[in-house]
Amino acid sequence: MRFSLFLSALLIIALAGCDAGEPALTEAGAKPPPGTANPIACANRNNDTADKLTDCVTIDGVRAHQSAFQEIADANGGTRADNTPGYTESADYVVATLQAAGWNVQRVPFEYDVVESALEQLAPVAATYATGTFTGTGFGDVTGTVIPVDLSLDFPELSTSGCEASDFAGLDFSGPNDIALIQRSACFFSVKAANAEAAGAEAVIIFNQGNTPEREGLITGNASAFPDGSPSNLGIPLVGASFADGISLAQAGSTARVSAESVTRTSENVIAESQTGDPNHVVMIGAHLDSVVDGPGINDNASGSAAILETAVMMRRAEPVNMVRLAFWGAEELGLIGSTAYLDGLSSAERDAISLYLNFDMIGSPNFVRFVYDGDGSEFGFPGAPGSAAAESFFEAFYTDRDVDFEPTFITGSDHTPFDSYGIATGGLFTGAGGIKTAEQAAIYGGLAGEQFDPCYHLACDTIDNVNLGVLDLNADAVAAATLHFAMAPATDGARTQASAEPRAPVARSEHVPRLHAHGERVAE
Repeated sequence: MRFSLFLSALLIIALAGCDAGEPALTEAGAKPPPGTANPIACANRNNDTADKLTDCVTIDGVRAHQSAFQEIADANGGTRADNTPGYTESADYVVATLQAAGWNVQRVPFEYDVVESALEQLAPVAATYATGTFTGTGFGDVTGTVIPVDLSLDFPELSTSGCEASDFAGLDFSGPNDIALIQRSACFFSVKAANAEAAGAEAVIIFNQGNTPEREGLITGNASAFPDGSPSNLGIPLVGASFADGISLAQAGSTARVSAESVTRTSENVIAESQTGDPNHVVMIGAHLDSVVDGPGINDNASGSAAILETAVMMRRAEPVNMVRLAFWGAEELGLIGSTAYLDGLSSAERDAISLYLNFDMIGSPNFVRFVYDGDGSEFGFPGAPGSAAAESFFEAFYTDRDVDFEPTFITGSDHTPFDSYGIATGGLFTGAGGIKTAEQAAIYGGLAGEQFDPCYHLACDTIDNVNLGVLDLNADAVAAATLHFAMAPATDGARTQASAEPRAPVARSEHVPRLHAHGERVAE
C-alpha cells in the first residue's frame, strides 16, 4: 500500500495545478485559459510570491488529496480515525506526498491512554450494544442489576433523569453490583453520574434522550467536570447508549455488564520541514489528520490537511527566510492529544523558536461562514498569545482584498490551543462545525438558517461530497498566501515578543462565549 501511495503522490505532484477538463500536460508554448495555472510552469517555477503560489494551488489539486483520503477510508471501514489502518494509510500518503515534493519529513510517535468501554445486556434479552466512551469515567467491570432512574420514555422531552439526588430516593442501590440507567437531558453528565455514585451505584449507563431524531443515536460525552469547572473525580465506570438500547435496558428484570478500562496506545504525528529557512524562527502550519470513528472526515479535517498538502507541493522550489514546519496531527478528535504531546516533548529552546502556529481545521463546510480566529481578542475579550493579532490581520486583509464577508470566532477545541497555552502566537480559519447558522449569517453568506454549518459533522456522511467547493477554493488560497507571507516575513512579524518555558495558566472563559467548534465543548446535556 505504501508503494502505491507513493506513486499516487508523484502523480498528484505531476498533475497539480490542472483545472478540471484541462490536459495533464499542456503542449509547449500553449497558453492556458485565462485565470488558470499552467501546470508545467507550476511544476518547475519558484512560487515565491503570493500571486504565483495561489495561482498554482487549485481546487483540483486540493480535491485530488481529498479523493485520496476518501479512497483510504473506503478501503478501511469508512474511517480514518486515530489508531486504525485508515489513519496509518493517511499518514503514509502524506509522507509520500511531502517526500516527493522535497520536504524533510519525520513520523513522530507519541503514546496516550484511552478508555475502552463495553456494554452487554444479559437479561431478559441477551445483546451486545455499541457504547460511547465518556471523558472522566472511572474504571471497572461490573455485572449486575439495571436500575432505571426517573426515566421518561413516552415523553422524553420531560426527562430530568438523575439531575437531583431526590431522583434516587426510594431506589435500592444496596446490592453489590447495581447499575444506574439514566436518561440524557436537563443537566451535565457529570452531575447525573456523581448523583448515581453517591446513591450507591457501582456503574452508570447514560442513554440518549429520544425527543428528536438527533437525540436517538449512541452518545458520548464529557463527565470530567461539574458546571463550575471543578473535577468530578468519578470512581465508577460510565458508558453511553442509544435511546433504543436504553429502552431495552429499562425492561423489568434487566441485568447487564458495564466495563471501562484505560489502555495505552501509540500513534504518530507527521512533521515536515522546509529545506531552507532560519531554524531559530519557525513558522508552523498545521491540521489534524485523523477523522472520528464514524466517518471518513473529508471536511473534518481532510479539508485543512489537503490545502496544506497542496501548498507544500507548490512551494517545493521556494526558499523560505524562516523555516516552515508542517504538522499533520494525530488523535485530535480524542482531545488534541497529538499536538499537545508534540509541544510537551520539545525543549524550552525548541518551543521558543516557534514564532507562529496557523491552524486549519474544517475550512470547506457546506453551510459555511468565513470565520477568522480572534487573535487580538477585540470581539470576545480573550486575546491570543503575543503576535496572534498579526495572523488575524493577515486573514482579514486577505478576505477584504477579495471583497468577501468574514467574522471573528473564538474556539478552544482545536490544535492551536496547546500552542496558545505555551505563549506561542496562533491564528487560523474555520467554516463551522455543529453550530447553527443564524438568519443574519444566511443573509450574508447564503446557505440555510437554522441548520448546522456542517450537517455531516462527525457523521458517516462527511464524505467527498460534504464540501462547499467555493469556500474551500478560497480558503486553500488563504492557506497558501499566509504560509508564504509568514515564511518570507521578518522574524518579528507574527512572532512572540516573549516565549514561555512552561504552559501559561488557562484563561477563564465566560460561558456566554459561543463554542462554534464542538471539540471539547461543555454544554448542559
